[in-house]
Amino acid sequence: MSLFELTKSLINIPSISGDEEAVGFFLRDHLLSLGWTVEMQAVSENQNNVIAYLNERPRVFFSTHMDTVPPFIEAGEDERKIYGRGSCDAKGIIAAQLTAAEELRKQGTEDIGLLFTVDEERSSTGAKAADEHPLAAKCEYLINGEPTDNDLAIGSKGSLRLMLRTHGKAAHSAYPEEGDSAIEKLLVILEDIRKIKFPNDEFFGETTCNIATLGGGLALNVIPPNAEAGMLIRLTTGLEPILEILERVIDGRGELEVLSYSLPVKMLAVVGFNQKVVRFTTDIPHLGNWGQPLLLGPGSILVAHTKDEFVLKKDLEDAVELYINLAGKLLRD
Repeated sequence: MSLFELTKSLINIPSISGDEEAVGFFLRDHLLSLGWTVEMQAVSENQNNVIAYLNERPRVFFSTHMDTVPPFIEAGEDERKIYGRGSCDAKGIIAAQLTAAEELRKQGTEDIGLLFTVDEERSSTGAKAADEHPLAAKCEYLINGEPTDNDLAIGSKGSLRLMLRTHGKAAHSAYPEEGDSAIEKLLVILEDIRKIKFPNDEFFGETTCNIATLGGGLALNVIPPNAEAGMLIRLTTGLEPILEILERVIDGRGELEVLSYSLPVKMLAVVGFNQKVVRFTTDIPHLGNWGQPLLLGPGSILVAHTKDEFVLKKDLEDAVELYINLAGKLLRD
């Protein structure tokens, strides 16, 4: 199967987070047909990481995730691009990494492995499970794939997922003085949060906060007794300073729940590759046992998670060569 055919085949298997079973089975069968040893590491009832290797001590692993954000969008293509959900984040990357691994194998290199995880787009439960796998201790370098425009990312921000909840008292909306609006409480707190100047970092850049979801209330004629807001903060510092600031601003007016977090990470810089720091987070913070991390992949993060997601065919081809060169350099040096 060619690089482009494999990319399109992967895109056409729906794998929204929590529903990665089918794409995992496809990769298992494809890798077995190529002669790889394949393990399906159970993460939950219908979720399995795919781990493949050629010998008992693979020193370099290629890794990325199999899941996508919703909704499913089938593959399309023109002369320059392949479209569809996961085309750049990250099924095109899977295809490029697998193609590179096969080419390295043809060149006589077998100290390589493949790690494809589930649930990266939500809370990286697949990566957390993979970090307990015995092969992690044998791995020296983990080349993770995300859309970096084929640049080598030497740093990535962390992420902090939060839920802020407020409580009030329900009442008939004709008599608002008899109730206590949880939504109005929430709006006041959120306005205060929007004014926060979070600490930044010279290397990682600016800490940003996205107020992403809002919910609450019962009916238009009822004073809302409950409300909540989901937030995601892109971390450039440790966790505690950010939580201390939020708790001080909330000041007991609401309840703050940490849903998940990953810290910012510095990664290995390699001479000869274009380098940059990226703003998004990856599975890497949860794969600390898999050797030194590196991050590189085709495609732009600016089109990931959009209805027009695509990857340039040339970028896929270039990524294969970059992965071959990067793995080869790591194994030699």
